Amino acid sequence: MIRFVIVTGVVAVLISSFGFAQDAPSKVQVFGGYSLLHADAAGLTSQTMDFVLGQGASAFALRSNYNGWSAEAQYNLDRWLGIAVDFGGETGGPITATSFAQGIGGLPKGNSYSALAGPVISYRTKSKLTPYVHGLFGIDRAKLDAGSLTGVASPESFNAETYTDFAIALGGGLDYKLTRHFAIRPAQLDWFHTSVNYNKFYGSAFDSVQFEGIRTRQRNVRFSAGVVAQF
Repeated sequence: MIRFVIVTGVVAVLISSFGFAQDAPSKVQVFGGYSLLHADAAGLTSQTMDFVLGQGASAFALRSNYNGWSAEAQYNLDRWLGIAVDFGGETGGPITATSFAQGIGGLPKGNSYSALAGPVISYRTKSKLTPYVHGLFGIDRAKLDAGSLTGVASPESFNAETYTDFAIALGGGLDYKLTRHFAIRPAQLDWFHTSVNYNKFYGSAFDSVQFEGIRTRQRNVRFSAGVVAQF
């Protein structure tokens, strides 16, 4: 009888351990996909650009949406808490010509990259859906390439400029499990705070003091979607 109880107990423990292992999350997961950044101009206006570049009214506009990429590696401490390292990049000139400005070329080209890290809290159940929230902290680097504006009465040259400062991404998303090792992330949405001093950034690039008074903090919104691999 005692042997039977012992054997039964051992079997129960093994079954429970096996079940727990099956439900336990993967220790490491890697995400890669598309990113769309809706940028905050921080008070910079197209009228300011028209004045600085010496053109008539409504010649220039500011780009607000940037396409890019997002990649993330996450280590899960347990089924609820993880640590993530997040990288992202967007490319595109911040200044565009409107339909009223014909023949203008040489507009500034630029890009921005971010590197962030922080905690992730996931709500894992037996469902295929895993919602999560995170708080990521790190740096963002904005870059503007040197060049020269053409097709205007007075050609305007501008300098290369790079600015690196503090950034925060607060948000969350949803993963949908396809197989044991793969999931899709249909949506991740972040309030993406950057601290680029546009007064210095554009003032140095265009050698102009007309950019004084612009906010030095940007409240951007970042959307991401892609594929998650789990190991």
